Amino acid sequence: MTSAPLKKLNDGTQIPQLGLGVFQMDDDEAHRATLAAFEAGYRHVDTAAIYRNEVGVGRAIAESGLARDEIFVTTKLWNKAQGRDNAREGITRSLEKLGLDHVDLYLIHWPCPAAGTYVETWEQMIDFRSEGLTRSIGVSNFLPEHLDTILDETGITPSVNQIELHPTFQPDDLLNHCSDLGVVIESWSPLGQASDLEHPEILRIAEATGATPAQVIIRWHLGRGFVTIPKSTNPERIRANFEALNVTLNSEQMEAIDGISAGNRIGPDPATVEP
Repeated sequence: MTSAPLKKLNDGTQIPQLGLGVFQMDDDEAHRATLAAFEAGYRHVDTAAIYRNEVGVGRAIAESGLARDEIFVTTKLWNKAQGRDNAREGITRSLEKLGLDHVDLYLIHWPCPAAGTYVETWEQMIDFRSEGLTRSIGVSNFLPEHLDTILDETGITPSVNQIELHPTFQPDDLLNHCSDLGVVIESWSPLGQASDLEHPEILRIAEATGATPAQVIIRWHLGRGFVTIPKSTNPERIRANFEALNVTLNSEQMEAIDGISAGNRIGPDPATVEP
């Protein structure tokens, strides 16, 4: 069976570059989608406390028949659980819902700079890693100034920054900053919530390669070295997304997709998100 390439993080852990995202699924949908993903060959699933489907993901892991060390599990600490007093309760609750004694990657979901708690939260994340509650720690939706602040305050660099990233939204300043720091980029909304599937360049490349537009975009993410977590509840689409691993894009096609960035942000601005 085809397997996703592994990306080495700055702490030595390896993360499968292609995973399943379960945003906006309920427990039952997440359960079914995760099982379908495991059957298709995925070994990486990305959830979050705020998704309220960690129980469903955990059920799928338990029923999969796969050894724990074969599966890479990511979850995220929600904004209201930030802070020295709340973060431990947050990870404890997530582990209980997942039915696990540790996750592979734990992320701060948003910086929420107005709250002023992301640095002390990061200090707690460092402790969680030391205690074996998570193998790796990272952040989500952090801008360069947030990354610099936690690095200056703690000396510990995140392994991952999970950000909105798709062909028509490529925040180059942030991508370059993460590269300079040795932080792996993980793309959420990698297809632009399907809006990028109809872009003329994507359609042209799909026709030339015989791949679907979604497969072209996923292959572009992988070719750029990003970790990516396309979401679907449809088993056929879950399989088709995984088959992007078998698609080849040449340098001209990769550069063409690089060139269609248009600032089309879909999600909130990390600078202004509140708890």
